[in-house]
Amino acid sequence: MIHTTHSIRVRYGETDPMKYVYYGNYAQYFEIGRVELFRNIGMAYDEIENQGIWLPVSDYKIKYLRPALYDQKLEIHTYIKKIPGVRIEFEYEIFNEEQVKITEASTTLFFLDAKTNKVIRCPDFLMKLIEEHWKE
Repeated sequence: MIHTTHSIRVRYGETDPMKYVYYGNYAQYFEIGRVELFRNIGMAYDEIENQGIWLPVSDYKIKYLRPALYDQKLEIHTYIKKIPGVRIEFEYEIFNEEQVKITEASTTLFFLDAKTNKVIRCPDFLMKLIEEHWKE
């Protein structure tokens, strides 16, 4: 398993009139978690793309447990719990400042060769980094 955390503060523009985070903005929080996970294991997301690999999302599930509010500091926990094949699955938990879990979610992305537009297995350069950072 790989597990990383990243903190963000809810900006005013991410909220609705009740100052709750608008539900559609959670996808951006999870993207931040994925990008930071890759950065944490030694590969910027941009570098993956520069290597000719796209990672489109094929599945997204979310459960809202409590609202996130304007100006709250949130902690995004991002996990990879399975070694990737042609797909890579991420799980997420978001906690508020009181360390109460407010959201849980998952996304599935697949590896796509940017030149051929064909689905491929996790490229060796990325698999090596994942294996180096894997913890049971």
